[in-house]
Amino acid sequence: MSTPDLNLLTTLNVLLEEGSVAGAARRLRLSPSAMSRSLARLRETTGDPLLVRAGRGLVPTPRAVELRERVGRIVQEAEAALQPVDTLDLARLERCFTLRTSEGFAETFGPDLIACVEAQAPGVRLRFVPKWAKDSAPLREGAVDLETGVVGQAMGPEVRAQALFRDRFVGVVRLAHPLSQGEVTLARYLGGRHIGVSRQGQERGPMAEALKALDVQRDVAVTVGGFATALALARAGDLIASVPERHTAGLRTGMHSFALPFATQAITVALLWHPRLHADPAHRWLRGCVRQVCADQP
Repeated sequence: MSTPDLNLLTTLNVLLEEGSVAGAARRLRLSPSAMSRSLARLRETTGDPLLVRAGRGLVPTPRAVELRERVGRIVQEAEAALQPVDTLDLARLERCFTLRTSEGFAETFGPDLIACVEAQAPGVRLRFVPKWAKDSAPLREGAVDLETGVVGQAMGPEVRAQALFRDRFVGVVRLAHPLSQGEVTLARYLGGRHIGVSRQGQERGPMAEALKALDVQRDVAVTVGGFATALALARAGDLIASVPERHTAGLRTGMHSFALPFATQAITVALLWHPRLHADPAHRWLRGCVRQVCADQP
């Protein structure tokens, strides 16, 4: 069976409303002959005359009367579906958004983000998933709605990005650690044992690069895959963790943080999303919530 031409729905709707080939032609800005050809196609498609002559005018057949309200409703719904959405009814919005974030983001910014979302759209649910790699495949495949992280070469070229905040690295130790008292000099920092953070298990990254420029090395006792694990180990013993300050604020509660005794390159944490969601009103609203929460956090 061939697929019917859906453009004929608009023509049929106008014909049934006008009850006149000439009137429908004027309304659709067509010639009477073009409208007559369209009526012929509609008769062939539906298998019904639809409009038949009665005196000097046309009257609808029983099938046309049956179709009039139904077709009108379909055309209205189609037109509404193709119109831009100017307003978003947050009170009635029901949707679950998946956010892929690095360790510490949910703990630090999650409570305020949840409160912001619940206050405006109680039907919206958030799902935080860990970020084990920097590739943008989950965004591209639709498994993730939003992502946070440092923009790098692994990010797909089509991914949209907007800066959320600048961050710097700080040293973190337990409250009873010797470095919790007095000035932390480079010698004192290097004299302790450290926790390296690397997804690949290699001692690389901002800390290693900064110390390499000074031609010094730290004693890395253990390397872990994330900042949460590094802080948990530092909290339990005398190891030193070096982590992003703002990103891990929620994980460093009850610990002592100090400025590193050497310069490190600041990092920019960005919000990432796929272009197919860029114009979606609900997605745009959520992006605004994330930006607001990150701007409000010191």
